[in-house]
Amino acid sequence: MAHATSIQYEPVAEIGGGAYGTVYKARDTESGQFVALKSVRVQTDQNGLPTSTVREVALLRRLEQFDHPNVVRLMDVCATQRSDQETKVTLVFEHVDQDLKTYLERAPAPGLSPDRIKDLMRQLLCGLAFLHSNRVMHRDLKPENILVTSQGQVKLADFGLARIYSCHMALTPVVVTLWYRPPEVLLQSSYATPVDIWSTGCIFAEMFRRKPLFCGESEVDQLGKIFEVIGLPPEDEWPTDVTLSRKNFPPLIPRPIADFVSEINEQGAQLLLNMLTFDPLKRISALNALEHPYFRDEETLTQTKS
Repeated sequence: MAHATSIQYEPVAEIGGGAYGTVYKARDTESGQFVALKSVRVQTDQNGLPTSTVREVALLRRLEQFDHPNVVRLMDVCATQRSDQETKVTLVFEHVDQDLKTYLERAPAPGLSPDRIKDLMRQLLCGLAFLHSNRVMHRDLKPENILVTSQGQVKLADFGLARIYSCHMALTPVVVTLWYRPPEVLLQSSYATPVDIWSTGCIFAEMFRRKPLFCGESEVDQLGKIFEVIGLPPEDEWPTDVTLSRKNFPPLIPRPIADFVSEINEQGAQLLLNMLTFDPLKRISALNALEHPYFRDEETLTQTKS
């Protein structure tokens, strides 16, 4: 990890803030190109940076060697010692002007075309399949963490950072949105890569609706909103390692997904339900989602039917 000086990167604007600190758009004074700077303060021990942080950064750097088109590029990592107890780690990423939230807001009425949504989804799943195949969970997928270039290229951002942050930071009391969290996280059960698929399903629905699918105000309220759409899951699917009982929720039956996402076609609705499956073990994977009939072109579908 380079102990780089801040001279190389000159901040030009603040582009966001969150539980993890401020994000700046900056100019690389050597190349002249714009970059995004994300800094996190890490508690240091007697040996310097904790091995977990070094491991996470090494993983991000290793992923960088693949140069995946749907994953934001990590260009540099700088560490600056602030005190004996604390080091500031700055991650330098390629800069992309807009996120998916802004992209959806800027789309003229009536919103994105079905073909555009399909293209964005395919790219998003390609990036996710790449992360998952390298055993990286994103864990905080939402429209603000998906970047869209002016050419319409999707790039996943902020992946792999969750662990660097959560291990070493007392999070400030900001409200991290619940709306893209899967049931197993809301129930505080064990989780793995299917968490990202649930979030992707929520984002898929939002591309059509132009507003979030589940807008809960607490963990329990969020689960209630989810069950209003997918129904209350059977007793044998309810995780055993959780404190919240299934009996806390009314016995709801699934409603047609078209009631909530009206513009979606039949194949898209099928794929969406495969993503919004309560049991994470039965949820579709990113690789299998890319093979779904939704992504086959109309010609191929017509030929297979005839």
